[in-house]
Amino acid sequence: MPQSDPNSDETFDFVVNNGNGIKGLVDAGIETVPQLYTVPIDERLEPNKIITHGSIPVIDVSDWDDPKVKESICEAAAECGFFQIINHGVPLEVLDAVRESAHRFFGLPNEERSKYWPVNSPTDTVVLTTSFAPQAETVFEWKDALTMRFGPHQYRESVPLWPPVCRDEVLEYGESAKPVVRKLMEILLKGLKVKEIDKAREYELMTASIVTINYYPRCPNPDLTAGIFPHSDASIITVLLQDDNGGLYVRATDGNGWIHVPPIDGAFVVNIGDMLQIMSNDKYKSIEHRVVANGSKNRVSVPVFVTPRMDAVIGPLPEAIESGEQPLYKKVVCGDYFRHHFGKKHDGKKSLEFARI
Repeated sequence: MPQSDPNSDETFDFVVNNGNGIKGLVDAGIETVPQLYTVPIDERLEPNKIITHGSIPVIDVSDWDDPKVKESICEAAAECGFFQIINHGVPLEVLDAVRESAHRFFGLPNEERSKYWPVNSPTDTVVLTTSFAPQAETVFEWKDALTMRFGPHQYRESVPLWPPVCRDEVLEYGESAKPVVRKLMEILLKGLKVKEIDKAREYELMTASIVTINYYPRCPNPDLTAGIFPHSDASIITVLLQDDNGGLYVRATDGNGWIHVPPIDGAFVVNIGDMLQIMSNDKYKSIEHRVVANGSKNRVSVPVFVTPRMDAVIGPLPEAIESGEQPLYKKVVCGDYFRHHFGKKHDGKKSLEFARI
């Protein structure tokens, strides 16, 4: 266990090298935010940066075939890159169960959680990590994450190796989200003049999905640190389940200030990822977002990241530039983009420069 006020090297060793994560540090009785987690003043989310009168769209998708629903989704994707959907068909019991399972996993003793640390995990389809890219960061995020990858082979072969306390709940959540993901993808791609998602395109774009349980333990000095730094997602789209604690903020479309995304019971938060901004040739926008730490409660969120196959080649879709628009991005291999994105700290939308012409 580190000292009550450890230096950065001691904290790094305890959190990363010894596999304790930020949850282990909090469990050890830390009373102040360590140096390694202290965010420079100019990078903190100060009250004067929060836009209290702003909001993101909330769309009722009880009738996916309603032209107004489809139009609202495509408009939100183009204008603000973030929206919430309600009445999507996934039962509340499934959502509650996966959130409860998240708390069960992170309530396990560290020796049980650490079985899924990268060097220990029995399969590469489940891994427990801390912060975002610890080897590349000078300031850590106040977050641990358990990530499970879905795929045609991994799904069948490695699921029994996932943590028993959350395995079934994550599986049901992932399966229940699939129809929602497909509907969103159909609508968004048709908004780019794609007539249909054939089997080949579905296999390339929607076969590989990732479910992550984000865990933000209660923080003694939440104003000094960050749950997650500003960033955009590398995915095609992200479908996020919040808990009732709040703390997610989205950058305003004019670039000045941040808008809180209030929790709505049963809702999903949907955001456009970098892959879809590239595919749409900038018609749809991936938007920076961030999470603040919580001083009173442990917070969880459960995103589904919809990602292409790692060997897929991604660029502007032919349909997105069929009217003679100049392509703004070169073609990139998805795996190369992801290695670039995940090999550095969160830094806004700079990952897109990897693909920009």
